[in-house]
Amino acid sequence: MQDRPQLISLTDAAAERALMLMERSETPVMGLRVGVNSKGCNGMSYEVEYARDESKLEEVVEDKGVKIFIDPMAVMYVLGSTMDYVEDKFHSGFVFDNPNETGRCGCGESFSVG
Repeated sequence: MQDRPQLISLTDAAAERALMLMERSETPVMGLRVGVNSKGCNGMSYEVEYARDESKLEEVVEDKGVKIFIDPMAVMYVLGSTMDYVEDKFHSGFVFDNPNETGRCGCGESFSVG
């Protein structure tokens, strides 16, 4: 049986930003929660929020000192993804390099998988 790829990994920029945001949180935070929801012109959108506790059946990945809690419904959509943090003139936020994506809308807000 072949091992599956790492569920999700963080770039240095994503880890640095996540740690800074968690440190600034007004309430204690265990890590970040990553999920997907139905939204946008291509069908799905990434969702990143504070994880104040661990939910049942979540996958937990620790990378570069950050705990990432993966919603069980998102596992098949984010498997093998890299989470990055980018900042430019028009946008700043977490972005995903996802090998499972088969399409992405023009504005970058939603994606689809085959």
